[in-house]
Amino acid sequence: MSDIDNRDAEPRDVVIAGGGYVGLSLALALKTADPAISITVVDIRPAEVVDRDLRASAIAASACRMLTALGVWPEIAAEAQPITDMVITDSRTSDVVRPVFLTFAGEVEEGEPFAHMVPNGSMVAALRNQALAVGVELVAPDAVTGFESGPHAIRCSLRSGIAYSAALLVAADGVRSRLRDLAGIRTIGWAYGQAGIVTTVAHERPHNGRAEEHFLPSGPFAILPLTGNRSSLVWTESERVARRLVDGDDFTFQLELERRFGRHLGALEVIGGRHAFPLQLRLARRFVKPRFALAGDAAHGIHPIAGQGLNMGYRDVAALAETLIAARRIGVDIGSLEVLERYQRWRRFDTVQMGLVTDVINRLFSNDSDALRIFRDVGLGIVDRLPPLKDMFVREAAGVNGDLPRLMRGEPI
Repeated sequence: MSDIDNRDAEPRDVVIAGGGYVGLSLALALKTADPAISITVVDIRPAEVVDRDLRASAIAASACRMLTALGVWPEIAAEAQPITDMVITDSRTSDVVRPVFLTFAGEVEEGEPFAHMVPNGSMVAALRNQALAVGVELVAPDAVTGFESGPHAIRCSLRSGIAYSAALLVAADGVRSRLRDLAGIRTIGWAYGQAGIVTTVAHERPHNGRAEEHFLPSGPFAILPLTGNRSSLVWTESERVARRLVDGDDFTFQLELERRFGRHLGALEVIGGRHAFPLQLRLARRFVKPRFALAGDAAHGIHPIAGQGLNMGYRDVAALAETLIAARRIGVDIGSLEVLERYQRWRRFDTVQMGLVTDVINRLFSNDSDALRIFRDVGLGIVDRLPPLKDMFVREAAGVNGDLPRLMRGEPI
């Protein structure tokens, strides 16, 4: 590794490519723990585009603890809908009755829901506001177009012509990460041939905080409660059917929606745009190289069947921030491979495990096999009758089991 010419580059400790929830929360976590650290976040999208994201995400209890520790939760809380309980069914679309095979209580601790539903635009706006307030620099719209790593720094070149010389470059630029490719980090995985349709509906009757997961032959149909008489939908279909529904007329979309949603919450009205996203499993073979780290979807893209993609990203943030701050406090180079491999060891097993679990669940439930339906329904029934096992699943969904970083426990770094 040869020296690089950084004479025209602005010095930074950390450059983060990607101004979504991962990039901004990482910048905020680092700056909150060490106000002297210099951080620049570069995002290809203008802030107003990010704020118009009408989707919503399930924020697990551990991620909520982290956002509280970072001072962000008070700005989000008014729009956060607690999930008070969850029901799971397994049926065909044509079935008149959908028997409930599994129910979950919604608290991981007394008074602490295992998850909240939060609008993406509001969450990212709150993270941005807090990051700017503590002194994080945000450059947008712009993009890191290339980088060159040396023994003492990494040179990051931006589309605008700006250059930064940093100790570390973090790629938080999504599942199709261009920087991951430029770093020569290969991925493993496959496409599912499915797409997730995302939209928001209003309904006559209150949901009372209940989330529903209907396993249908084409894939899961999730009804996730939002504030007011509204719910966010994540509706899985084959890519062909999903594209036809999203691009088709409103009447057909409404008709197919009602067939899957049912009438238990009264009349439905689609109040958000409808979008379809291809679903895949994509895991990076490595999370780090010298002076370079992946975080969030750039490191792992998984099926949304368990609603854990965003929460895995937050766990990356908490682990990477804690690793880097610990190194700075003892005077160790935060871009060294030795430091970054600690982060990789912390996160890699959990990531691979979650990717495989969601893959198996999707393959087990996204089919119309009578034999598999009997097998999985018996399994769901057994879990429903074993409170200790149900409690374990709730704690896993809440992200409060295992070797948690301090932020995931609600503690400062």
